[in-house]
Amino acid sequence: MDALVVAAYLGLAVLLTSGQWRDRGRLFHQAGDQILFEWMLARAARAVTGLENPLYSGALNAPDGVNLMANTSVLGLGVPLTPVTLLFGSQVAFCVAVVGCLAGTAAAWYAFLRRRLVGSRAAAAVGGLVCGFAPGMIAQAGAHLHMAAQFLVPPILAVLFRAGSGRVRRDGIVLGLLVTWQVFLGEELLVFLALASGLFVLGYALADRAAARRAAPALLARIGVGALVAGVLLAYPLWFQFLGPQHYRGMAFEVEAFPLDAASFTAAARQTVAGNGHLPSPLAPNPTEENSFFGPGLLVLAVVIVVWLWRRPLVRALAGCGLVFALLSLGPELRVGGEATGVPGPYRLVAGLPLLDLAVPARLALVCVPVLGTLLALALDRVRALRTAPVRLLWRAAVAVALLPLVPTPIRTVPAPAVPAFVAGGGWRSSVPADRTLVPVPPVTNAAVSPGMLWSARAGLTFRAPGGYFIGPSGPDDPTARWGAPDRPTSVLLRRVADTGQVPPITDADRRQAVEDLRHWRAAVVVQGDPPHAEPVRRALDELLGPGRDVGGARVWDVRDRVG
Repeated sequence: MDALVVAAYLGLAVLLTSGQWRDRGRLFHQAGDQILFEWMLARAARAVTGLENPLYSGALNAPDGVNLMANTSVLGLGVPLTPVTLLFGSQVAFCVAVVGCLAGTAAAWYAFLRRRLVGSRAAAAVGGLVCGFAPGMIAQAGAHLHMAAQFLVPPILAVLFRAGSGRVRRDGIVLGLLVTWQVFLGEELLVFLALASGLFVLGYALADRAAARRAAPALLARIGVGALVAGVLLAYPLWFQFLGPQHYRGMAFEVEAFPLDAASFTAAARQTVAGNGHLPSPLAPNPTEENSFFGPGLLVLAVVIVVWLWRRPLVRALAGCGLVFALLSLGPELRVGGEATGVPGPYRLVAGLPLLDLAVPARLALVCVPVLGTLLALALDRVRALRTAPVRLLWRAAVAVALLPLVPTPIRTVPAPAVPAFVAGGGWRSSVPADRTLVPVPPVTNAAVSPGMLWSARAGLTFRAPGGYFIGPSGPDDPTARWGAPDRPTSVLLRRVADTGQVPPITDADRRQAVEDLRHWRAAVVVQGDPPHAEPVRRALDELLGPGRDVGGARVWDVRDRVG
C-alpha cells in the first residue's frame, strides 16, 4: 500500500509536467527560471565528470565567471541527476527534478506522518498530498527548484524531534548530514525550517511545559552535534559563498516588494481546477509566488480542526506556527484585494534580521502548507475513531469539498527559444579556441530570459559565454548585488534594438566600442539565433562588425581578426 501511495504521487507529478514530456520545444511558463536551473543542472554534471570546482564556473559571465555557491546552484539535485543529464540532456533532467521534488516531498511527508503522528494510512496519504501538491508547491516547482525541493524537511524534523534520549550522537550526525545536503538544495528553505522549528518548539513548550523540559536535553544535544558536523562540512562552501570570487552583498532586488495580499489566502490559484491558468493573480507578486491560495474551504476546515483538537499541544503549536508565518508573508504593509491599507504588517518587526532580510516575504507562506497538511492528517486519523458513521462520512465529505478546488492542473508552458544547429551540432568548435568565447546575441546581462544560457545548457556547457541570468557583484570594487554582469555599451545597444526593433545610427565610436567590448568578452564569434526583431538586430550587427554569414540556422560573425 505504501508503494501504491508513492506511485500515485509520482503519477500525479508526471501528469503535472506533461506539457514538456509531450513537447520538448516548450518550457514552463516562467521560462527564464527554467533556463537558469537547466544551466545549473548541466553545470553540476560537468563538474562531476570533469572533476571541476562545483562552487564556481567560468562558462558564464566571461571573463569573470559566476560564484555558484552564492546563486541557486541546487548541487544537491544536480549531482545525483548527473547520469540523467548526461544521457538525456538538461531539459529532461529539469523535468525529472520537478517530478522528484513534488512526488518526493509528498512521499516524505506521508512517511513522516504515517510513522510518527497518525495510525491511518489514508490520513497520512491525504496529508502528504497536500504537503507535496498544494498551490504554492506547484507555483514554485515550475520555476524554483530550490524552493520546491522540500523532501528533506520531514527527515530533518524526524531526526530533530525523535522521541526519547537514546542515540543522540548518531541522530546528531545524521542531522548534520541532512542539513548539509539541504544547504546544497536551498538555503532559503533551510532558514524557514529553522525559524519554523524554533517557533514550534516555543509553542509546544508553552502548551506542555513538562514534556518540553523532558525533551529539551536530547533536543539540544542533537542540535549541538548536528551543528558541529554541518559546520565542518560547510565551512569552505560558506566561505566561498560570502568571500570567494564574484561574491556579493545584499540582494539584487528589494525583497520587501514581494509580499502576499491578505485576500490571496482564500483565493484560487491559477494552476488549479478552480483558477484561470492564463491570468496571473493580482494577489501575488508574480505567478511563481502564489504560495498561499488555499481557498476558503480549507481555511475554515483548519479552524474547525484546531478548535476540535485544541487540547493537543501539538495542534496548538502547529496553529501558532502557521498563523505567525501567514502574517509575516503579508510583508511590511497589509494589502487586501490589491489595495494598500496603510496598516503595518508584522514583517516589519523582523525585516532587518540577518538572513530574513534576504528572504522573499511571500515565500514564508510555504510554511503553512505542511501545517495544514498535518492538521488534516491528524483530523482524519481522529475521525476514524468516531463511532458514529454519519459523522465520519460528514467529516470526509468536508475534507473532499475543501480540497477539490485545489486539485492542480498541468503546469502551463510557453515556446522555448530555438537552439541553432550551429550551436547544438558543435559547428562553432572550429572557430572558438579554448581561451575564447561564443557571444550570443543579444548578450543578456540582467534578470531576463537568456537564450545564450539555454544554448549553453543544451550543449553541455562546452563553450564559454559572456552575460547570463544570475546574481553577482556590481563591479570589481563594488560587491553590491545586481542581476548579471555590469552592462557593456554594446550589449545595451543590441538589447535596445531587440526590444524596440529600431536601429539607431551606428557611428565609428560605436564600432570602436564594439571591438573594445568584444575584447573584454574575449570573443571569437558572435552568434545570432532567432531573437525578437531579428532583422533589425542583424542590420545593427552588420553595421558594427561587417557582414555576417548564415551557418546552421544562425547568423555568425567571426571576430577573431578584429579583437586580436
